[in-house]
Amino acid sequence: MAADPFQANRVILIHKQPTSARIRFFLHDTGSICGFSPLPEGAAMAMHGGGVVAFPGTIVTAAAERLGLDTADLAAEPGFAATVDADGGQIAVHLARFTAIDPPFEMTDDWGGKFIELTEARSLPPVELQLLRDAYEALIG
Repeated sequence: MAADPFQANRVILIHKQPTSARIRFFLHDTGSICGFSPLPEGAAMAMHGGGVVAFPGTIVTAAAERLGLDTADLAAEPGFAATVDADGGQIAVHLARFTAIDPPFEMTDDWGGKFIELTEARSLPPVELQLLRDAYEALIG
């Protein structure tokens, strides 16, 4: 059995509406924007990246498979790379964008979660708020 790619990686799922550029983030039922498990308690943004990290496309493909999507339904978002220090190691955080014109609202019950706006994320842990800020900046340029 292959190792779980999400042990040392997380993925933030977003939808950016191509016409209006409205950005929504997927909030999992765990209360985290990090898929597919929350960051460990006490996690903090790393001052510098670690060693070898998975290619974002590999993680995005694994995320699509976990969600039961075609691999073309998610795309790695270039320009975003983050590393979090947690539990004596590092976790790479990737950004994946839903490619459909509209967010897949009909799938959220099956996935366990919902789409939120940046302004709805205030209750998230500080490290996740920083990840969202960094992701938002990468998305809007």
